[in-house]
Amino acid sequence: MSHLNYNHLYYFWMVCKQGSVSKAAEALFLTPQTVTGQIKALEMRLDGKLTKRDGRNLVPTELGQLVFQYADKMFDLSYEMLDIVNYRQQANLLLDVGVADALSKRLVSKILLRAGAQTENLHLRCFESTHELLLEQLSQHKLDMILSDCPVDSSQSPGLYSKKIGECAMSFFGAASFETPFPACIEEYKLLVPGRRTAMGRKLTQWFDHQGLQPCIVGEFDDAALMKAFAEYHQAVFVAPTIYRHELVDSDHLKEIAQVHDISDEYYVIFAERMIQHPIVKRICESDLSDLFA
Repeated sequence: MSHLNYNHLYYFWMVCKQGSVSKAAEALFLTPQTVTGQIKALEMRLDGKLTKRDGRNLVPTELGQLVFQYADKMFDLSYEMLDIVNYRQQANLLLDVGVADALSKRLVSKILLRAGAQTENLHLRCFESTHELLLEQLSQHKLDMILSDCPVDSSQSPGLYSKKIGECAMSFFGAASFETPFPACIEEYKLLVPGRRTAMGRKLTQWFDHQGLQPCIVGEFDDAALMKAFAEYHQAVFVAPTIYRHELVDSDHLKEIAQVHDISDEYYVIFAERMIQHPIVKRICESDLSDLFA
């Protein structure tokens, strides 16, 4: 059997990963015609059709599925090799971390500082985005790990794994004095909450429904410090992790109204199987970080 052109195989693999020739061509910095021609050359080499049309979508044939499964293993292994070689050869130990924008940046910094405390030559690069976009970056080998507020669904993202590293209760903060018992008093004031697209935002919505509350939500924020600033100006109530009560209650204007243990802010480290060999990723997965959330 003559030699297989691995460039042709790589282009086919990218089409399957991206879902279309146009998206694969964009990722490869090639024209769609070039990608299509390379796949046709591979089909001639393998003597069979690799893709077919399903409405507007391009999907692999039975032969294409078989080829993709092997190609996926091959190229994932090659990326693993490059990752390991790259971080071993760097003068500084490189760690690319994706941080979900819903997380407290102060707590994220403590986690990363704890993990890198014993590594003097650590070169840290942090990227902030949504949970979904970060998972896409991790799947494309553009990140070493993610810190997020929710775990990964391995059935939807094969090859990615998550581990819970801590959680903390949430509290309601405000400037007013409340005569009505908590939580009914929440309905009496304007409320600022984490964005509903975040895990905490969804938990709060479920908690309000369970309590039979219809709060007047006037703003959604991902940053607790920004919520605090708006709350002081608009005389509003806001929700933030309890562990920051001493930082948030720093004046006569704001106080902790109540702590809610039914709602917890959870932190997960998400990584690809290949990156568990990275010393910092491994250290975070193996460390007891519970004191940071106390």
